[in-house]
Amino acid sequence: MILFGLRQKTKLAAKNMVRESLVQSATNMCFVALFAVLLVIAPPIFAAVDDAALMQKRPAKLLSAYGLFSNPQAQVPAEGVLPFAIKVPLFTDYAHKYRFVYMPKGLGAAYNPNEVFSFPLGTVLVKTFAYPADFRKPEENIRLIETRLLIHQSSGWNAWAYVWNEDQTDAVLKVAGKTIPVPWLDEAGIARSTDYVVPNKNQCKGCHTFNKEFSPIGPKARNLNYDYHYGNGDKNQLQQWVDAGYLHGLSDLAGVPKMPAIDDVSAPIGARSRAYLDVNCAHCHRVEGPASTSGLFLTYLETNPTTWGYNKRPVAAGRGSGGFTYDIAPGNPDESILIYRLNSVDPGIMMPELGRTMIHSEGVVLLREWISQLK
Repeated sequence: MILFGLRQKTKLAAKNMVRESLVQSATNMCFVALFAVLLVIAPPIFAAVDDAALMQKRPAKLLSAYGLFSNPQAQVPAEGVLPFAIKVPLFTDYAHKYRFVYMPKGLGAAYNPNEVFSFPLGTVLVKTFAYPADFRKPEENIRLIETRLLIHQSSGWNAWAYVWNEDQTDAVLKVAGKTIPVPWLDEAGIARSTDYVVPNKNQCKGCHTFNKEFSPIGPKARNLNYDYHYGNGDKNQLQQWVDAGYLHGLSDLAGVPKMPAIDDVSAPIGARSRAYLDVNCAHCHRVEGPASTSGLFLTYLETNPTTWGYNKRPVAAGRGSGGFTYDIAPGNPDESILIYRLNSVDPGIMMPELGRTMIHSEGVVLLREWISQLK
């Protein structure tokens, strides 16, 4: 993964500089000079995770105060902080994401086959958003934009956003949110840019709501059930969580549900499309979500075709419907409200309402092809 590649490159660079300096001279002056150079190139090392800081009602002003990273710039986690990835990520203007989880020593989450795990007090879910300068070289010139923390405290879950400084040495708390211009070159070498939006605290609640309570939405078994490269080899993430003491109640890995990646052409297009909708839409569009009154429920495990939009008329018409009749018009993506809203950046039309300022072209193409094949 990217963060381990960065760590290995940093170590290799430091070792090479040491070797070259020792060959040139063995004098004390050379050692002094070498030490000074290493101080410049070596990232700062922060202390271990500070459980007390995580449980404070007032958030820390600097991300470093929590001690979550041993190498913040390279996104190398501190001891006890476990990196992870999800099979189908939420689209956020093409940002790359680094995810981590930490739980206090001796504590672990309770397994749930269908919903987010039940995490103990003191848990923190960490997600850093970043952009390589050139997506053709994803491990080089990475700009960290923000790191979001979801902390499970005695009062419930709390969300805090930290924006990285220009030097990329630390991130600063931004409760009111922020807009950050971000340019990059995409996989085809074409210049792209976005006004990246760091959400304010109230906007976080717009998506992270389950049964009217603030909650994580990402780490579900079906989206974690695949191999992750941990530096010393590949391993199923759920098994790693179990072995690390971070997950209790999972006895049979073979029976755990899983979702296909949206670009896995070996998987059925219906499964890939439903997986995309599950991650990008179903945190709101489900019985327990903020959009429950719509009657459109897009979870991966929903079995009623009408409920997930097939020939379903919208509860409320208006500009968001585009004048179309059905959420999903089988065989006709051009007359499907779902496509109309995903293919817009108009605040009064677009879905999801938050989290993006760009159209996810690849997602729209996938869903158009799927709807075209529906009978």
